[in-house]
Amino acid sequence: MKTFRSIAVALCAIALAGCEKNAVQDITGTVPGARIRFFNFGLNAPGVNFYANDAKVTGALSSTGIESVTGTVYGSVGTNGLYSAVNPGAYTLTGRISAAVDKDLVVSTATSTLADGKYYSYFQSGLYDATTKKADAFVVEDPFIDSFDYSVAYVRFVNAIYNSSPMTLYIKAISPSTDAERAVGGLVAYKSAGVFTAVPPGTYDLSTRVAGSSTSAIT
Repeated sequence: MKTFRSIAVALCAIALAGCEKNAVQDITGTVPGARIRFFNFGLNAPGVNFYANDAKVTGALSSTGIESVTGTVYGSVGTNGLYSAVNPGAYTLTGRISAAVDKDLVVSTATSTLADGKYYSYFQSGLYDATTKKADAFVVEDPFIDSFDYSVAYVRFVNAIYNSSPMTLYIKAISPSTDAERAVGGLVAYKSAGVFTAVPPGTYDLSTRVAGSSTSAIT
């Protein structure tokens, strides 16, 4: 889960005079220490590219070699779910329309301070307003476990449903076993995330419930 995609840009000034003809350029550099990935869960929201301040962090390449106008569409995650490396610091994070019409119009905005060595996820969320062309957004930290046990999977519930009550995630294994249903973490309100919980690999039924209810809100 700590796999990430980073883009390192090296700027070099080459002095033509006094250089050895076959000298090897050193273009190594330090990879920025904060990590972030971006989800478009804004209901009815258009495809967007995501920005950290004024730097574009996600984009989609077309078969022609020109950036696709599709961007990250609803229900998708940018950069194939991998993290992007950025310098630690305070950011205004935005989702901006990727299509030719209203190109780069800001749809969602959230501010966050990204710390060195930590991982984060940005969620474009809520109900997209076609009149104002705005959606909601929030950022959560992804506090991964320091010592991974690669024999298990890690699951948590992030609530990106704008009109929901706080809910708890429940899982029930259907393969390879038929264990009893159990809760994964506690109640999670909108714009919040539960803790990562270790579960055995397998196939599961997933559901969420509001407090005090035995009826699933989502399955």
